[in-house]
Amino acid sequence: MKYQNIKILFVEDDEIARENAVEYLQEKFQEVIEAKDGLEAWQLYVQHQPQIIITDIMMPKINGLELVERIRKNDKKTHIIITSAFSTKEYLLRAIELQLVKFLIKPITQEQLDEALQMCCSLSRASLCNIIDLGHECYFDEYNKTIVYQKEVFQLRTKESLLLELLLKNTKRYVTYEEIEHVVWQNSSMSKDALKTVIRDLKNKLPQGILKNLSGTGYKIDV
Repeated sequence: MKYQNIKILFVEDDEIARENAVEYLQEKFQEVIEAKDGLEAWQLYVQHQPQIIITDIMMPKINGLELVERIRKNDKKTHIIITSAFSTKEYLLRAIELQLVKFLIKPITQEQLDEALQMCCSLSRASLCNIIDLGHECYFDEYNKTIVYQKEVFQLRTKESLLLELLLKNTKRYVTYEEIEHVVWQNSSMSKDALKTVIRDLKNKLPQGILKNLSGTGYKIDV
């Protein structure tokens, strides 16, 4: 089944890789636009206004990051996936700053691409962004489960991510211990020590004072 009413722009300077990817994407999307370099991609973006863009970084004329910077000057809604043969701290920080849905490291598996595309389509239908501003120059990437704070990238563990997402869905109140146990620990019981460990580790990745505790009740996040 194809994704309806979603246009996708694929940008890759390697002709064989581009042809193979476009052929695969055409099975999923009704309209697939392709570009061989960053400049052509920019022109096609202006012309077609795609909802999703997949672009390599290393390309002639305009590289992928420069392309995204141009787009982000006036457009925060287009969902963008960057592909690269290299993963560096600098690239990961730029991914957050440019509000990318995903930074995929080559070689990319079909499962990785499908997961990223599904997230893009879900965000597009809901008109949402996966980057949540927590204030104090701290950002949570809900899709990639990372926090960027003070120019450091922190990968969240599963329970840390579940707890943070729960608190962000209920910012106007304290989330009870019972709710935390049900959502974060799911089918297992939550001990006080286990909760303290998760809270401590999460606090170490967030601005000071953002997590608040009400004794006997639970926790909330102040954003």
